[in-house]
Amino acid sequence: MVVVFVLVALLVVGVLVASSRYLWRRLFRDTTRGPGPVRRTGAAVIAGGWLLAVGALVAERAGAPFWLQRVLAWPGFLWLALTVYLLLAVLAGEIVRPLLRRYLERGAAARRTEAEPSVSRAGDTERVPAQTAPTEAPGTPGVPAPATAAASGGAPPSPLTLPSRRLFVSRVVAGAATAAAVGTVGYGTYGVLRGPRVKRVTVPLARLPRAAHGFRIAVVSDIHLGPVLGRGFAQKVVDTVNSTQPDLVAVVGDLVDGSVKDLGPAAAPLARIEARHGAYFVTGNHEYFSGAEQWIAEVRRLGLLPLENARTELPHFDLAGVNDVAGEDEGRGPDYAKALGDRDRSRACVLLAHQPVQIHHAVDHGVDLQLSGHTHGGQLWPGNLVAGAANPTLAGLERYGDTQLYVSRGAGAWGPPTRVGAPSDITVIELASRQS
Repeated sequence: MVVVFVLVALLVVGVLVASSRYLWRRLFRDTTRGPGPVRRTGAAVIAGGWLLAVGALVAERAGAPFWLQRVLAWPGFLWLALTVYLLLAVLAGEIVRPLLRRYLERGAAARRTEAEPSVSRAGDTERVPAQTAPTEAPGTPGVPAPATAAASGGAPPSPLTLPSRRLFVSRVVAGAATAAAVGTVGYGTYGVLRGPRVKRVTVPLARLPRAAHGFRIAVVSDIHLGPVLGRGFAQKVVDTVNSTQPDLVAVVGDLVDGSVKDLGPAAAPLARIEARHGAYFVTGNHEYFSGAEQWIAEVRRLGLLPLENARTELPHFDLAGVNDVAGEDEGRGPDYAKALGDRDRSRACVLLAHQPVQIHHAVDHGVDLQLSGHTHGGQLWPGNLVAGAANPTLAGLERYGDTQLYVSRGAGAWGPPTRVGAPSDITVIELASRQS
């Protein structure tokens, strides 16, 4: 097991080093004429960015002083996101690079052809080579050498004003790639900090009585309060939830990334959640990295009702909740028999379970609807390809036999406070009775 871990670690380090060198070469070496401060600055920026990113990850997992986590988190996690899109943009530039060079070569050839003099002979037009055909500048194939002072009537242009075609193309591609990456990460970060948007979904349930038709459940997942998203973000989530006037609020895990000591004040706004039938909570995998037992006690103190492998009978349907599968390492994993085994199956049942992979147990126990999060919808494209392969449903509503599964993209973000192609949401599930 140790050998496998070491091999995987070496592979990851190798990939990071190779990709970082590739970025430095395309963004700094290929865009400059030779060694100098620009290349040295580029190397320092890339190396420093990775030091901050690794430091942010280690500080969070090791429980470093919270002030240090906050200092490292913003630049470190944003560097992770920026690196992803710089790499994608530079790789896309490899397709553009030869096309742009060919375009410039054709333009230069056309201009040389137009500049050649014509001599008329016996009514015919004969093109003859120019007497002062340009020669190529040393080391710059395809680029005419600067005219001499005598031929041009002045001093020759400075070499700085005449970059080679290769250098010009490298600068254009690098500049465009950098602008695209910075713009993408900037917009994705703004989307997270702005707060989640409300998404409304109607879900018909066969066993739901007519009296419960239109019952609204606000599904909140993956808030990820931590060194980046704090009390102000929690307040935005609460305000958004309350604006929907839900009948019930379901917080389906990954509320925090840190201890109650560090993040208790950040979570305090949750006490102001308003719902006619209360707010309920189940653990996510990140609660087990952050002290699940302490957080369960804290959310109960804030007025949320934890469902630890438990069920409550609401007036018209059952609401159940199971612990996250990450709790198995602490002997507190999901217990479906305890939560669902002795219920009246003539009643509709809604299950809160953090991870979509728990749907198969829900099907086995005759659950009508499972509400989950965990995937973030991929969070950073093309991460959706990886998340989609690891989960039965990436986001949205799908049916598994007689059981439906709804997966929220989540309200916050883990790691980089950035989302690309997976906007954050708080979903209002409106239950519909087929008996109405």
